[in-house]
Amino acid sequence: MAQPLLTLDFLDKAAPTAEATPSGDVRVTAATRTGRQRKLYIESYGCQMNFSDSEIVTSILFDEGFDTTDDLANADLVLLNTCSIREKAEQTVRMRLKQINSHKKRKPGMLVGVLGCMAERLKSKFLEEEKIVDLVVGPDAYRDLPGLISQVDGGQKGVNVLLSREETYADITPVRLNSNGVMAFISIMRGCDNMCSFCVVPFTRGRERSRDAHSIIQEASALVAAGYREVTLLGQNVDSYKWASADGLEHVNFAQLLERVALISPELRVRFSTSHPKDITDEVLHTMARHHNICKYIHLPAQSGNSRVLALMNRTYDRPWYEERVRAIRRILGEDCAISTDMIAGFCSETEEEHQDSLSLLDLVQYDMAYNFFYSERPGTLAARKLEDDIPLETKKRRLQEIIDLQQLHARARYARMVGRVHQVLVEGPSKRSAEHLSGRNDQNQVVIFPKGNARKGDYVNVLATSTTGAALLGEMV
Repeated sequence: MAQPLLTLDFLDKAAPTAEATPSGDVRVTAATRTGRQRKLYIESYGCQMNFSDSEIVTSILFDEGFDTTDDLANADLVLLNTCSIREKAEQTVRMRLKQINSHKKRKPGMLVGVLGCMAERLKSKFLEEEKIVDLVVGPDAYRDLPGLISQVDGGQKGVNVLLSREETYADITPVRLNSNGVMAFISIMRGCDNMCSFCVVPFTRGRERSRDAHSIIQEASALVAAGYREVTLLGQNVDSYKWASADGLEHVNFAQLLERVALISPELRVRFSTSHPKDITDEVLHTMARHHNICKYIHLPAQSGNSRVLALMNRTYDRPWYEERVRAIRRILGEDCAISTDMIAGFCSETEEEHQDSLSLLDLVQYDMAYNFFYSERPGTLAARKLEDDIPLETKKRRLQEIIDLQQLHARARYARMVGRVHQVLVEGPSKRSAEHLSGRNDQNQVVIFPKGNARKGDYVNVLATSTTGAALLGEMV
């Protein structure tokens, strides 16, 4: 998904989330130069799960003799890892393919492939619609990429969009080419069993399955050994993580996994995304409270503040349930625990009064951050089949702007209450606006910018926040 919800003048942006990342965020895989002849170029769109998948794809193709390039003109294989969450996301990819076509004309041997959710949704139809595409590969078929590339080299098209009930890529070590060496993402599960009526993810990523807990701990431990200081555990719905050993003697739920990762090292910060309001438990919250290195930040998508609309969305909770979960977070983790959300404006049949309920939920929770969108009907979803998309576009846009405007006020207030306090900040690198300043995030996922002094990337530093832009804290090391 595309814009960050806070349409403020960001100095630096926090990482988007797995469930609701704007698909306007595009990441190009960095270059590696080991002398191999074939060059791979990947652009990733959408959620952090896609960015994580691109690291898996790079690892698979690295073993097949590819180097990576960040220059499209030098590429022998161009892959777009796509998002289908909104129509605009798919339009962005189609426009990008038209641009890539000019490069392919200058380099006839260049192969072009589409990966991920858009590939899964459109399948072989994509080859007919986009004439320059040679490969169409779904999220569960990345192991088949070497064979598909050989197929294309032999003059055929390559398509594999079969979904799996077992594939987790647990044995593949991602090539972290886009990492800053400080933070990394670990996929702990794939797919989704929640059939939200507006969402295409269950159809593009398949059924929910959890990774072997031991493989997750091994990956996190290896990252710590390599000098990483923060990991984010990723899943469409991390709270439903559930793994059992083959002999049935070991069972691990999300709270237990979270604790195991936190215990790897007190110097390792742990984050996670995304939580589902129907599944987040007090056990998870108490685990967060027990360990100082589990960040006090929860992405808890509401989607609407009205119970009737939530029922139409098939979210399987109502507003009172959501409010109770927020109260539990505040009770167990304190008022400073940051909460972010997703909100959809103009869902099917939403009345003006029901829109006001969404605004009142913003007032009640006082979110630190939000990813806000107007409803975009996705083919094949329950809403597209059963509900009429009957809210005029102008009304959707007006309601969305009202949500954004109100959320900006709350975000500014949440930042303002942190001024005058000392924050532990993990340094992520130079500020985007000034080489003389460093940027990092505090426990609440808020961006903090300060003069660099002697601090270096990967350090934990204490920063006294002296002011705020409304989208970042500004301060001095103490």
